[in-house]
Parts: sequence; C-alpha cells; structure tokens
Amino acid sequence: MKFTLSWLREHLSGSYTLDDVTGALNRIGFEVEGVEDKAGKLKGFTIAYVISAEKHPNADKLRVCMVDTGTGEPVQVVCGAPNARTGMKSVFSPPGTYIPGKDITLGIGSIRGVESRGMLCSAAELQLSEDHDGIIDLPADAPVGATYVDWIGLDDPVVEIAVTPNRADGLGIHGLARDLAAAGIGTLIEDAIVPVPGAFPCPVKVTIADDAPCPAFALRLIRGVKNGPSPDWVQAKLRAIGLRPINALVDVTNLITFDQNRPLHVFDARKVHGDLVVRRATAGETLLALDGKTYTLDASMCVIADDKAVESLAGVMGGEESGCDEATTDVLVESALWEPINIAQTGRKLGLNSDARFRFERGIDPAFTVPGLELATKLILDFCGGEPSEVVLAGAIPDTTRTIAFPLSLTEKLAGLVADDAEQIGVLHKLGFKVSGTSGTVDVVPPSWRGDIEGKADLVEEVVRIIGLDRVPATPFPRDETARKPVLTTLQIRTRKAKRTLATRGLVEAVTWSFVPKASAELFGGGSEALALANPIASDLSDMRPSLLPGLIRSGQANADRGLGDVALFEVGQVFKGDRPQDQFICATGIRRAFAKPAGAGRHWSAKAAPVDAFDAKADALAVLAACGAPVANLQISTDAPSWFHPGRSGSFRLGANVIGHFGELHPALLEALDVEGPLVGFEIVLDKIPEPKAKATRVKPLLDLSAFQPVERDFAFVVARSVAAGDIVKAVAGVDRKLIVAVNVFDVYEGAGIDADKKSVALSVTLQPREKTLTDAEIEAVAGKIVADVTKKTGASLRG
Repeated sequence: MKFTLSWLREHLSGSYTLDDVTGALNRIGFEVEGVEDKAGKLKGFTIAYVISAEKHPNADKLRVCMVDTGTGEPVQVVCGAPNARTGMKSVFSPPGTYIPGKDITLGIGSIRGVESRGMLCSAAELQLSEDHDGIIDLPADAPVGATYVDWIGLDDPVVEIAVTPNRADGLGIHGLARDLAAAGIGTLIEDAIVPVPGAFPCPVKVTIADDAPCPAFALRLIRGVKNGPSPDWVQAKLRAIGLRPINALVDVTNLITFDQNRPLHVFDARKVHGDLVVRRATAGETLLALDGKTYTLDASMCVIADDKAVESLAGVMGGEESGCDEATTDVLVESALWEPINIAQTGRKLGLNSDARFRFERGIDPAFTVPGLELATKLILDFCGGEPSEVVLAGAIPDTTRTIAFPLSLTEKLAGLVADDAEQIGVLHKLGFKVSGTSGTVDVVPPSWRGDIEGKADLVEEVVRIIGLDRVPATPFPRDETARKPVLTTLQIRTRKAKRTLATRGLVEAVTWSFVPKASAELFGGGSEALALANPIASDLSDMRPSLLPGLIRSGQANADRGLGDVALFEVGQVFKGDRPQDQFICATGIRRAFAKPAGAGRHWSAKAAPVDAFDAKADALAVLAACGAPVANLQISTDAPSWFHPGRSGSFRLGANVIGHFGELHPALLEALDVEGPLVGFEIVLDKIPEPKAKATRVKPLLDLSAFQPVERDFAFVVARSVAAGDIVKAVAGVDRKLIVAVNVFDVYEGAGIDADKKSVALSVTLQPREKTLTDAEIEAVAGKIVADVTKKTGASLRG
C-alpha cells in the first residue's frame, strides 16, 4: 500500500512531519517498508535556459549548447537530444550529480573533442517517465536556477506500508488517517458524502442469481459524459503510487480504491446488451479481460453478464469489450459486495491479481457500498459532466452490527497495560467504535469497516496498539528456581535435539511433501482410503505419508541424478498411520546413500572405500535415541523390521512390546519399485514412543565417574543354535553383574568348518570394572564361570573349545 504525504494531509489536518507519520504507523501495526523521497534524490537538478544550440563541429547529431543555469557565467553542454534548441528551458544537472536513470555520477567530459560541463536531461534519465526521446521541455515561465523538483511539485514523499490481512481498512488512505488521528497524529477530516439526486430511472436492471456470492450490487447510469484525460492533480496522485493514468472514468475508480478502500467498476453503457445479471459462470465460458488476456472460467467463479456474454469477472477484473475509452458517452458505474473467499479462489485459480481482488478477498466496508457510488458519481460529474440516473440496488447491504461486552479491566489482565476507563473509551471512540457505558464493563459496537473485531481480546489489542506498547511496564523475570519452568514440551525438545544430533553426524536436513503417491504409500504400510486426499494438489501427491522415507529416498535419488551420489539426508516431521489423532506421530528419519559414511568414519588412502551399511543407520538411530533421553542400555534389538527393510540386514528397537524405531538396509524390491539405485540404508525413530523422562531424579549423578582400579577384559566364544540372536547372549552376559560388567561387545560370528551346520559361534569381549579393589584371579574366574553358566542356561549355548 502506497500513499503520498500530501494525499494523507487531505484526510488528516494538523502540524506533523513525515517522521511523525512513519513512527506512528510502525507503532500502531502498519509496518513502513520504505519511503521514496524524490526531492532528496533529484535535489541537484535545476531549471536552465538554453542561450544557444549550435551544431557540433565533429558530429551531425550533436549540438553544443550554451546554458544559463542562473548561477553566473553560461555553461557549455554537449547534447544529443533532437529537440535541443535555442531559447528553450530544460532541466540541467552539473558535474557531480547522480543520474538515476543511467546509474552514473556525472563528470566533466569531452565529447568528440568538445568539452561538456553538465547535462540537459530527459524524463527517463530522472526516472519520472519512460520518455527518452528528448530532453524535458519546460514552459517559458519556468524560473531559471530553481530546483526542478520543488518547482514541479515532486517534493512529496511516497510512503509504502505493509498491511496485515486482517486490516483491510488500512488499504484506504482515509482508514490510515483515522488510525493516525487516534494515535495522536493530527485530526481526522470527516467529509460527509452528499448523495447525488438522480434525474431519471436507471434503464439497466440488475438481477442477482440465488447461488451468486454477491450480497449487494449498486448501479447507476451517467449519460452525456465527455471522457478524456483526468485532471493533472489526479494523474499526479496515481503516478506517485505507481499507477498509470488511463482516462477520467477509469482514474476515478482507481482514485476511490486507494483513497477510500472502495473498488468500483465502470462499463461503457453502449457496449452492454440488455440488463445485467450476477451469476456463476458456465464451465468453459471465456472473458477477454482488461489486461489483454483471455481467461477460461468454471462454475465456481462469479461473473457479471449481460444478454450477450460475460462482461466482467466479479470483484477481480473487468472485460475489455465493455471498457470505457475516449468515445464513451454513457457510463454504468458499479459498486458491489462480493464474498471474500470466492474472490480469493477465483483469483488463485486464474493466477490473476488486481487491486480490486486484493481488497475484496480481505473484506471491505459493506456500509460504504452506496456512498462509494455517490462519491464516484460526484467526481465523474466534476471531471466529465453528464446527467446521473437514480441508483439501482439489487440484494441488500448486510447488517454487521454486533455488540461486545468489554470489561475495561481486561486490558491490564491480558496486556499488562494500565489505562483508566476514560482513556480506553476515548481510544475506541476515535477508532469509530460505539461505546455504551463509562466504566466497568461497557458495550462496544465495532464499526462496519472493522470486520476483524470479533471479541474482547480484539478490543484489548486495539487499545494497546493505539496507547502504545511503551506503556506496558517492564517486569523483570524472577530469579528463583520456581519461575524457571520449561517452556517447550518434551516432544519439542526431542525434535530440536534430534535435528542437532543428526546434523552433527553429517546428515543434511530436508523438508519433503506431507503427501506421497498412492503406490509409494502402499509400499510403506499406508494407502488406505482414510488417508487419501479428496482434492490433491497433484496426481502424484494423493495420500498422506505413512513414513518420511519415501520423500527422503526420492530426494536422495534426485541428488544422485544431478551428480551428488554420496548423500545423507534427514527429516523430522509428522507421519500418518490412520485418520485419528492418536495415529499421527513425529518421526526422526534419515537415509545414507552410496559412500556417505557417518562423520568421523573417514577413509584412509590405503583402504578401499566401503559403501554404507546397516550399522551406519543403526549408529545414527542410536545417536538420536541417546540425545532424546531414551534408555539406550535397556533397548532390545529384534529382527522384525517392516517389510520395506532388508530382512537379513535390519532390525527394530524395542522396550518390551513398545517398538520405538527401525533401521537397516532398504529392501532391493522396494528400490526397484521406486526406480531408485542403491546401496541405501535408513532409520526411523518415533519420538512419541520414547518413554517420558522421570519427573525428578533421585540423586544427582556425576558427569564423569572414573574408577581408580584397572579394568579387566575377558573374551568368550559360545556355540549356539543359529536361531539364537547375538543380542540375547549379550543380554544374558550383562545381567550377571550389572555393577561389575560395564561393556559387552560382539566381535565375531562364525559359521562353517568345525561347527555343526545348524549352529554358529558367537565371540564376545566382556569388560569388568572394579570399584572398590583390584580383582584377584579367583574373583575373575568366579565371574567368568557365572557368565558361562548363565548364558548356557538362558540360551542353550556351550563354551567353544
């Protein structure tokens, strides 16, 4: 949203500066994105008189001009403009001036052997227009030596602000002036709009179809107009905010759009066939719009049509065939209300943006529908003459009146701002609210232009933003331990820790679609009708994802197709196992491809590079589990990983019946179905299934607990049935003495010669760490004997000879 300071002054009287305005706008919620001050940018350009313009001795198209700049002796300037001539007045820039249209700083130069001490400028070189065919030709009464921007009236700053979607009233300069006046900047100028009496009945009738998203439609005919250029002051306003003046009739609608936030449309009445009807479009209908493009419509879109065809896309853009031009003598002026959602959907489907759509989809003041038409009528009569008809109103203006019971004490309770009742009521009055009562709980009726005000909290926000956040007292944070309570939930903490851990292990975070193709969903345990989208954004994004792996696998292959084969990716996000809330989980998932080994597992120049394997995925998963506070020492690893993992090179993490996650190599058949090349390993950890941490630790454990005694390491080799998992043997060993045995590691699994065909040999290294004294040989042998006995009893193993 752009406006000039002088335009604002038409609605806001008083003594205030540009800095006052921009500072107040930022305070009350309209962020100032920029201020364009042309006077500052063009202050070095002055008005000059061309004393003489002689042909250049060495160039046919150049002239050597002697220029009176009003500062002393004439200045010699070499000029190539075809309109440079003796006796004219133009715009002069001396050496050292920055030329914005050329992005250069002017210096003293020599052109074809003739010195030039300045430049006579075109409008394009000053970025005032696109006219670069000749230098600016000023009237004879232009004062020589005066600053050009001051003389032409360009010393008017243009302010650009950001308007949040809920504040549609801020898209009109009058609405901004109202808020500024409430904030203490100037006094709002309220000019009553006087209805223009109609001289005859409007010959064009309007009908609104029952299913049309149009509550009200106002129309009037003005006949006998003389269309042409709008007044200079109107054109200057529109140009200042970046709009191109077209003709008086169209410029009136643009002027009111930005001045009052009331989009309007004008039809050339002689190009309209019969009466108008507001209806839904018929699928396949087309409209040649004012932007010169033809749009194909569907039945969800609202249009204004006559007896022949569609004349306008309601609330978005008019049609070219009924547009007004210099030949227009009778004009239909429309002021209508449209349902915001329908306008937004239509614009999005067609990829069509306009100032009207931008306002209608946010919701405009319904009560200004007819007054806006009256204001447009007055301006058209002033600019173009003519005779107006009576106003035709189809439908009805919606009654938006609503009363909110507002306890004035709520402002301090919700925002911490202390303001007496009279001050709060005064703020609401200045913003256009009607307040009944003087203290305690008052009844507040929001104005028609504030459709965003729905409850008491909204009124608190209005009071706080106008009075100012600087009035909210600073409250120091309590320093005692009772005040330092966690802000994040356990799941939020786990999400952050999982991301940091995986990033430190060399994986790159990816953000993939929450939707996957049905075929991919079925491969990963999904694909049910409950998780199919009714209206997918693309045919290959039809189902909610049952796993993060499909998106990561696709991303990994996309990187490989572009030459980055050794890729490691992770994502922490939501997966969907069903359509109930309890079937939705937050997972930490990662993949490694080709030779993307974990950070720290570097290759040596003398060793052959090894591809990723299941143990790399396992290490990533265990790192996440440890960072998220899972009891890693108590985890069991089973071989019942889901079907998308390789059955012999994968596993699941369990705590009893609670399956926390999976890891391993992806199944070759899965990779083939997805048209993906391996090797590829991955893991999935369900953060929701990690047990909650204990509420309070029973004792504080030291960060580093070292023993003064030497550890002892013993190796064991057990022969067991092939069906026995190595993890069961490790668990049996660790359970012999949990204080003394600090580590159990499998370092060899052997099957072959010397071992029965249905058996295998599992070798383990067991570390004993004494705490109280050095172990004797007898004590070590006793522990070893108990290890053998317990493993034999629990797994049926025998000590290998």
